Amino acid sequence: MPVTPDDLDAAIGSVTAGLGQASGRDWSAVPGTGELTAWQTAEHLGDCLISYAGLLIARPSLPRFVCFEAVAEATAKPWELLEFVMVGGRVLGAVLRTTDPDVRAYHPSGEADIEGFAGMGCVEVLVHGEDMARGLGVTLDPPRDLCSRVLARMFPDVDAGDVDPWTALLWATDRTDLPGRPSREGWQWRSAPLDDPRSDRPNGS
Repeated sequence: MPVTPDDLDAAIGSVTAGLGQASGRDWSAVPGTGELTAWQTAEHLGDCLISYAGLLIARPSLPRFVCFEAVAEATAKPWELLEFVMVGGRVLGAVLRTTDPDVRAYHPSGEADIEGFAGMGCVEVLVHGEDMARGLGVTLDPPRDLCSRVLARMFPDVDAGDVDPWTALLWATDRTDLPGRPSREGWQWRSAPLDDPRSDRPNGS
C-alpha cells in the first residue's frame, strides 16, 4: 500500500504525543540529532516539512531548495515547538493532497513524486522524533503498519525479515543495530518512484 498524507498525519500525531510527555523539560539542555539539541532538532523538523511543501509548490527548474527558512522564536517552549512541527506537517499534507499525482519535484536524493515526499516527511518525523525522545528519556510507539509502509517505500532494498517494523526503520536509518545485520552508516532512502530506474543519492538525515 502507498504512503499517503494520512500516514504523515499519523506519524506526527504519534511523535508529538510521545514527546509531549517531556514538554516540561528544558529541550535546549538535552541532545537531539547529531550535534543539535532537542530544541534545535524540533525547529529543524518544522522547517524541513515546510521546505518540502515549498519544493512541491515552486518546483524549481534548477536543483536547489526554495530560498527560505522557517524558524522558531528563540523563546519557544517545547509545546510550541511541537505545534510548529504539527503546523509544518499540516502544510505539507495540504500540498500533498492538492498536487497532481504526476508531479515530480527536486530533492537532493532524487526527483521525488507525491508518495516520495509523503514518505520523506514520515521518515523525518519518526527518526528525528526518536532522536529527541532518546535525549528526553521518553519512548515513541508509532503505528507498526505505518512503519512497514514507509520502510517498503523509502528503503526498498532493505530486507528486515520478521523484525519489528519500527525497529527495522530505526536500523535502516542507522539509529540502532540489528544482530547479524551490517551497519547502515551512510544510509540512503529512495525518493524517486519505485518504478524509476535512476538511482538516488545518499541522504543520511
